[in-house]
Amino acid sequence: MKALLAAAIWMLSVNANGQETLRLYAAGSLRGVMTEVRAAYAQAGGPKVAGEFGASGFLRERLEKGEAADLFASANMEHPQMLAKSGKGKVVRRFIRNQLCALVGPSFNIRSDNLLDAMLDRGVTLGTSTPKADPSGDYAMEVFEKADKLRPGAGAALRARSLQLTGGPNSPKPPKDRSIY
Repeated sequence: MKALLAAAIWMLSVNANGQETLRLYAAGSLRGVMTEVRAAYAQAGGPKVAGEFGASGFLRERLEKGEAADLFASANMEHPQMLAKSGKGKVVRRFIRNQLCALVGPSFNIRSDNLLDAMLDRGVTLGTSTPKADPSGDYAMEVFEKADKLRPGAGAALRARSLQLTGGPNSPKPPKDRSIY
């Protein structure tokens, strides 16, 4: 965690250029850690950092349309690389990795050895983020592909039953102090 904070503080410092306020666009999955980074940066004497959090694909689209950010922390490498290729971004660096997690209600007895069985249970509702708009949705589709390799037909069944609940253009926004997940 300290290494992440140091790396993010360094990135913000590089982009500061004497500005009073820096603009951070970051994946919703990074809200917690980037809030800590902003606080640590302020404590270290850096300028204020205004944060904008959401699906990386939508943040990328906003930047493509002309909004400006000093730092874009995406949940994948594809979105910042697209911005750099189009001239809307400069340097792309990996500084953290995401892991996809299964979030389940407390009444379920889910472990790694029975997760796929539970996901394939027709009585279980699956919710994902929206592929292409939010990397978490892309990751979910990768999990469904891997499930298909373990059990032929499982991927198609999971895709057909999953509800895209977050990360899409019409998805509800989370409260300001909460992650969408």
